[in-house]
Amino acid sequence: MQHRIVVIGAGYTGATAAGRLAKRLHSDDVAITLVNTEPDFVERVRLHQLAVGQSLKPRPFSEMFAGTGVALKLGRVTGVDADRRTVRVVAVDGAAEAQGLGREGLGYEEPVYEELEYDTLVYALGSGWNDHGVPGTAEHAYEIAGRPGALRLRERLAGLGAGQPVVVVGGGLTGVEAATEIAEARPDLDVALAVRGGLGDWLSPKGRRHLRKVVDNLGITVHEDTAVAAVEADHVTTADGAVVPAAVTVWTAGFAVHPIAQATTLEVNGTGQIVVDRSMRSVSHPEVYAIGDAAMVMGPGDKPLRMSCASGVPTAWQAADAIAARLTGAKVPTTPVRYFNQCISLGRKEGLIQYVTADDRAVSAALTGRLAAVYKELICKGAAWGVANPAVGTLARRRRVVAEPVREGNGAEVKAAA
Repeated sequence: MQHRIVVIGAGYTGATAAGRLAKRLHSDDVAITLVNTEPDFVERVRLHQLAVGQSLKPRPFSEMFAGTGVALKLGRVTGVDADRRTVRVVAVDGAAEAQGLGREGLGYEEPVYEELEYDTLVYALGSGWNDHGVPGTAEHAYEIAGRPGALRLRERLAGLGAGQPVVVVGGGLTGVEAATEIAEARPDLDVALAVRGGLGDWLSPKGRRHLRKVVDNLGITVHEDTAVAAVEADHVTTADGAVVPAAVTVWTAGFAVHPIAQATTLEVNGTGQIVVDRSMRSVSHPEVYAIGDAAMVMGPGDKPLRMSCASGVPTAWQAADAIAARLTGAKVPTTPVRYFNQCISLGRKEGLIQYVTADDRAVSAALTGRLAAVYKELICKGAAWGVANPAVGTLARRRRVVAEPVREGNGAEVKAAA
């Protein structure tokens, strides 16, 4: 009987984990199912480009996973029963009939639900935008945490006339990239950036100077030490009562994890992230692995890893390698996750590479300008390429699943499934 591995979510982490598992395990021994709402891979780190009208290269999973043995299940995960080891999936429009699930999944009254049983679950549902409960945000703001949001913003920006105001709320990496991309693509718009602290206050002095220079050259107005307290259709109101005109408000003030894990018996932290050990395995349910934004992972200095592609992909490698090792009787590897730099695009012509310590604190060194933009572009291309080529840097030979106990590094024994 094949060991059933179900991976839910096919972003950078889920898709990477599925592909890496397929390259490490023999297809006669395992059945790998990847569940996702869309049939192609979304480059989340490029969604600000999509929002301003740029075309992104299509990356269909049917091509990326051709010949690997990974089966794609198009559907939306609506629940996980960690005790019964099942995942509940509803077919997305257009997928039910193609998968033989019936006509209900095509928009009829009763949606088609399917329960997938698993022996091992890789939870990679990731995160979405976080409105922090700010009044009016859900009704009036736009977000770029997912492709539907980016396409909605794209349509709205395309309809704006010259001189209309756009306010980007949030001064982190996503906010800075969104504001500079919009200002470069649409120099006729009045773009503003509202940040709680100082502009780029997490950067080195060199990084802050370059960011300020680019922002000034693009004509972006920066509202520093500004918290947005409410969003309306044509303006935002700050905590001190100031009104900032906004024909479009783009909300980039952080991410929130998918809520499904919090509704399960899995142990989660206060934000709904699944608590895992060093191998990305749930501390409460050993047959479940959580990766990327969905996982509470401690990094160097006992600091939680930040939600990002830079954090997520190494956790996918770790989980896939640990699963493969436990199933094949090999020693379970545990590789510490550390940071090297933060790669920031500032439009298509400018960039900023801020070098950091292992625990993500800025050091004095930074790469700026056109060379930094090229570097960031290579990083984005490399991340997408890595999803389709997950065995790079690993022993790609497929190993057979065994039924012998696997000795863990702490002395515990785990029974590998056959």
